[in-house]
Amino acid sequence: MSMKGKFRNFFSVDDEEEYEIVEEEVEEEQKFPRRLSKKEDKNIVSLSSVQQSAKMVLCEPRSYNEVQEIADHIVNRRSVVVNLQRVDTKQARQIIDFLSGAVYAVSGQIKKLGSQTFLCTPENIEISGNITEIMEDVDPEQRW
Repeated sequence: MSMKGKFRNFFSVDDEEEYEIVEEEVEEEQKFPRRLSKKEDKNIVSLSSVQQSAKMVLCEPRSYNEVQEIADHIVNRRSVVVNLQRVDTKQARQIIDFLSGAVYAVSGQIKKLGSQTFLCTPENIEISGNITEIMEDVDPEQRW
């Protein structure tokens, strides 16, 4: 046998050997992934909502006409700090009433940070702790 024949026999597969093709059975779950139940579905968190929750908006409205823009931020899952020092008391109450409805609609929270400053958050943001306010000689009409 020549060197070329020996080389071919060494590296090639002999025709005498038989190979058996085995098909692996694919489990039923791999073919058709199972649907998550409602309980399991609640534990899944969308990464897009986590990324959007990183924004906080600071607003200082000058009139009630600007409240819808603020509510849109809340509906879009952004936290909003609202400073109501530039509006009169009547409009400030209307703004807070409107924003309370928007926060309720997204299962969020609204907290008072100061005498005329509020924090509105959607449901994916948790607020903990309280800020105490000392109300010394404040006009009762200004309290809300």
